[in-house]
Amino acid sequence: MLLRESRIMSDQFLEIENLNVSYGQSLILRDVCMTAKPGTITAIMGSNGVGKTTLLKAIMGLLELDSGSISLCGEDVTKSPTYTRTKKGLGYVPQGREIFPKLTVDENLIMGLEANQKKIKKIPNTLVYDLFPVLAKMGNRLGGNLSGGQQQQLAISRALVGYPKVLLLDEPTEGIQPSIIQDIEKVLIKLKNQGDMAIILVEQYLEFAQRLADQYYIIDRGSVVAEGEMDKLSKEDVTSYLTF
Repeated sequence: MLLRESRIMSDQFLEIENLNVSYGQSLILRDVCMTAKPGTITAIMGSNGVGKTTLLKAIMGLLELDSGSISLCGEDVTKSPTYTRTKKGLGYVPQGREIFPKLTVDENLIMGLEANQKKIKKIPNTLVYDLFPVLAKMGNRLGGNLSGGQQQQLAISRALVGYPKVLLLDEPTEGIQPSIIQDIEKVLIKLKNQGDMAIILVEQYLEFAQRLADQYYIIDRGSVVAEGEMDKLSKEDVTSYLTF
């Protein structure tokens, strides 16, 4: 089901309007529009290579836009550099985690603290160790020596210590053991229920996305082809765009 009513809402934490992004001469994203409210999880779905990761990178300012606009909590950040966007409340957990393997767990988290507006210099237990207790005993362990699941927990924690208003996660379940996926799911639900953060989730694992997300956008060939409330996701759209 494709909705095209006006998206400009005062209570949106993230608003994207008519976003177009190219790699060289190839147009990757075409007139993408989306919004996200605090206290919700939005799933961005679609097959490989349709532009999901490109969308998150564009939101973070890692890619130049051809056209379109991006607003964070009502403020236009379209032309803002990445570091400014993080200071204004964007958090990013990239695909593949991209932690610093030669830094310790604590050092990775301290890097994340640089993004927070509150100028907090101490790692907050409530955003790290209370959510991911396994990291509490690993402060001096090198990031590269953690398991894949532990690295993902570290990557999420590193984003959270920046106190984001909008948290972007790119394939957080990729290559992760089921028990860790369950832990991540519980954390995301807890963050959502706090009501002060909008979570944007790029996810191939359909059942995971369906359990967590309030709304969805399906991207195909760079365009949003379906969107709506997650509990109304149609079998037709699943068959057409999400069966791999």
